[in-house]
Amino acid sequence: MKNLDGRIALVAGATRGAGRGIARALAEAGATVYGTGRSIEETSELIAVRADHTDPKQVRDVIARIRRDAGHLDILVNDVWGGDELTQWGKRIWEADLKKGLTMLERAIDTHIITSHYAIPLMLGRGAGLIVEITDGEGMYYRGNIYYDLVKTSVIRLAFAMAQELRRHGIASIAVTPGFLRSERMLEHFGVTEENWRDGAKKDPHWIASETPMYVGRAVVALAADANVMNKTGRVFAACDLADEYGFVDADGAKPHFRRHIEQNAPEYLFPRLDEKFWSYFAGPYDLWMSEFDSGRRNND
Repeated sequence: MKNLDGRIALVAGATRGAGRGIARALAEAGATVYGTGRSIEETSELIAVRADHTDPKQVRDVIARIRRDAGHLDILVNDVWGGDELTQWGKRIWEADLKKGLTMLERAIDTHIITSHYAIPLMLGRGAGLIVEITDGEGMYYRGNIYYDLVKTSVIRLAFAMAQELRRHGIASIAVTPGFLRSERMLEHFGVTEENWRDGAKKDPHWIASETPMYVGRAVVALAADANVMNKTGRVFAACDLADEYGFVDADGAKPHFRRHIEQNAPEYLFPRLDEKFWSYFAGPYDLWMSEFDSGRRNND
């Protein structure tokens, strides 16, 4: 993997799943990684910091520690989720538990905003940087539960919106989705381990195209190492497509591509991909106003 020696990374939500895989992959590539979570464990791969990202004070404390230790931040990954036990599949908005739904929005959207608010000042002034929003899916299709749908599409939009505000600072903001993620929770669901995971395909044949959390982790590494990453800012990418572009493989040497698997084996389940133009950037009156505002502020300084 690409050499990220000297880079400082914060992975918010590194307790398990995609977040843990991303933290491991960044460390594997040489970055110094701060991993946070409400139940994070100390490991040799990252600097573990317990933090609840719904609490602004705790997030401020995390950023203050990084400032003391390293003085800056190069990579921010927002992967705080905590909504598995709150998702009520099959229940419509008037049937779902309102408190659970609103708690999911707080845990998985508010946390990303709070973390970005406090972390971005530690990234400014260096002329480069990367923020990654971890989502589920690339498209604008309905994701089966209104609150889950709001979370996963909102963080894509968050990446797009931050890209507009950060492009003049050279910081890329990108959303990334894994495919069929072979996380700890999914291994438990299928009753298998990473050693015999293929046995889960007896329960769901599409499981054979699943990927470990290291796959999306290496996707983030590839983006962080790309000198031309600003060409991708404001957009959403699947880990499998980034693997095709950058040439990395999963932890077991495989190169799964879940969408291609579905195209070949169950095309009736294909979801439409996000039209690039939907999120594309158009300079307009507001952008001109922002440029003038920034220029005036610099002159005043």
